[in-house]
Amino acid sequence: MSRIGKRPINIPAKVTVTIDGQSVTVKGPKGELSRVLPDVVSVEQEGDTLVVKRRNESRAALERHGLARTLVANMVDGVFQGFQRRLEIQGVGYRAQVQGGNLLLNVGYSKPVQMEPPTGIQVAVENNTNVVVSGIDKELVGDMAARIRDVRRPEPYKGKGIRYAGEAVRRKVGKQGKTGKK
Repeated sequence: MSRIGKRPINIPAKVTVTIDGQSVTVKGPKGELSRVLPDVVSVEQEGDTLVVKRRNESRAALERHGLARTLVANMVDGVFQGFQRRLEIQGVGYRAQVQGGNLLLNVGYSKPVQMEPPTGIQVAVENNTNVVVSGIDKELVGDMAARIRDVRRPEPYKGKGIRYAGEAVRRKVGKQGKTGKK
């Protein structure tokens, strides 16, 4: 049995869950999310908790049991608290700014890179080098943060680039100069 899948999901006081067949809709103080779950799992509300169950013991049901529970739990957490990812920009002259809702990155290319966040995702810049991506959908927040990081990944020699906050970048030793007599 899936250890993740069998754990119940607690529903906070300000969150309402509507289950219509395979469609689950979660409303909370930060917004509303809905998702259609696979046919091999079912969601039941028991008081102030949700329980995800398998319909049968097929391989597909076993594979998707924990996934479905995690997706529903992330929806509940998202509409109640929201999610955020922090990124750091390191490098001389590298900076970011928000311009008209879009993110503008100056990271060593000939022109600034402009990125438009998807609907429901907010991007904020703190002191030109820290970018905060926030929203209620964990999947979209993580995807937007990954797309920002892909603009200029941290390079291993000087460590310049965009990295997640707290990410450790393995550094390499560069070439050594010639030290010898002719």
